[in-house]
Amino acid sequence: MYYENYNFWGMHFFWWLIWFLFLLWIFATPYAIPGQRTKSNTPLGILKKRLASGAINTEEFQRLKKTLEE
Repeated sequence: MYYENYNFWGMHFFWWLIWFLFLLWIFATPYAIPGQRTKSNTPLGILKKRLASGAINTEEFQRLKKTLEE
């Protein structure tokens, strides 16, 4: 047999460990990473989203932005 006297606990073990950790990182990492999605949920960010979606016009945006800055 080819691997008759080969020690499998050498570099071979570390490759499997690296693959396992890589797959764990891919599948176990949450999609909503804390702190990433809340940055745009500030009042000004919400106001910008409303302007971009067409829910408010630019005059109302400026008025509400001025109110938020005060």
